[in-house]
Amino acid sequence: MTYRYEFGSGAEAYETVNPANPSEKIGRYGMMSSDELARTLGHANTAQAEWAKVPGLERAQRLNAFIDAVEARADELATAGTLEQGKLFRESRGETMKSCAEGRFSVGEAARMGAMAIANGRAGFSNQILRRPRGVIFCISPWNFPISTPMRKICPALAFGNAVVMKPSQFTPGATFLLAEIAAEFFCENLIQVAMVSGRVASKAIATSDIHGVSFTGSVPTGKLVYAAAAQNLIPAQLELGGKNGAILNDSDDLEGAISQILGAAFMTSGQRCTAISRVIVHKDLAKDAKDILVARTAAMKVGPGTEETSDIGPLCNRPHWQDVCDVTAKAIAEGAKPLTGGSAPGAAEDGFFYSPTILDEVEHGSIAGQHEIFGPVLSVLEYETFDQAMEMLNGTEFGLTSALFSNRNDLIQRFLTESQNGMIHVNHGTIPDNNMPFGGIKHSGVGAYSVGPTAVNFYTSEHSAYVAW
Repeated sequence: MTYRYEFGSGAEAYETVNPANPSEKIGRYGMMSSDELARTLGHANTAQAEWAKVPGLERAQRLNAFIDAVEARADELATAGTLEQGKLFRESRGETMKSCAEGRFSVGEAARMGAMAIANGRAGFSNQILRRPRGVIFCISPWNFPISTPMRKICPALAFGNAVVMKPSQFTPGATFLLAEIAAEFFCENLIQVAMVSGRVASKAIATSDIHGVSFTGSVPTGKLVYAAAAQNLIPAQLELGGKNGAILNDSDDLEGAISQILGAAFMTSGQRCTAISRVIVHKDLAKDAKDILVARTAAMKVGPGTEETSDIGPLCNRPHWQDVCDVTAKAIAEGAKPLTGGSAPGAAEDGFFYSPTILDEVEHGSIAGQHEIFGPVLSVLEYETFDQAMEMLNGTEFGLTSALFSNRNDLIQRFLTESQNGMIHVNHGTIPDNNMPFGGIKHSGVGAYSVGPTAVNFYTSEHSAYVAW
């Protein structure tokens, strides 16, 4: 068997497949034992001690050179992402370039280190607030963004003087190994390492090893396990979890444009995004026209391999997840949701983990389609009469990641900005975040400092109050 990607030398190995053609093997990756992970973490601590001595401006220069090299290999990284994750190649390439743009912000942060001026409290003293690197950051990435999620953790961690040990998803490790390969040219040995380990081995390491912070992106149940393990070791945790994101469609001068924004946010990466819009909460006066446009646009989407330029929707990432999307959507329909288009897989799993883009009508707020994060190309439509009802539906889930409002009424916009129980709030556009803005959620969508932007310093550094008498 010839594999496109082969990394690691553990006695046990994990193989990846092409989600668009599951019979095609893509990669083979050796799995680390607990002892091997312990040695990896030891090497990381040694490397971090040296890296922390490098001046911030030099760290910034090296990080910038690393990002340049990632951009230069964007097509290679995007190919790895598409072959293992399944998303459209143009989406994988866009993911790579966006991750580099986010990383550029970290370059400047390396020089600032979250510096803050503060007045002296007593005569004859100078006061300072100092920030230092935390140490070794253990980073756990999901399978839906195999390029940007590792980059989103690597860049600020290195900018602030930390070492990184990356645990990629077993379904999409290829891009992470390629990033580590690129990084080896610019950073000291063992500063960035990849650890292919089981969840059990990772949890034990987080709870007991010389790790100084854990950054996790993934599901709520797994996030709770990571949080509990971090608590045993009294280390900070940064958790980016799920969402059941809603877009309120109240009024619009450009209904076609508003729905284009919603569909883009709903079906990118086949809906496998924590920030995907999965609920359209539409005013009853707009409902018929909105549904007509949603159905016409969605029914015209072509499902196909991510490697084909004509595809609009790629496959789901892996068979267990494909089965889950099939089962949950079938349950939603059994509960009374009406599929206006889609609502099933176009074929068997053996032919690819494809699922037809779906619009569900007559969705009740408390139903599985209104509450559960399906994490696939399934968009639910809920109707309301008053804005109070819309906000109640928007906020009435366990999640609080992102939200959107489409309206020209300033009074409703101000209410939305004040009352939306989400970490990220969008008005009159979809849920695509900017490269310099904090990214994160509240409620069951996140714990700890947000990633990206100026507030990432709160996780990747420790804070120290210094008093100097003179």
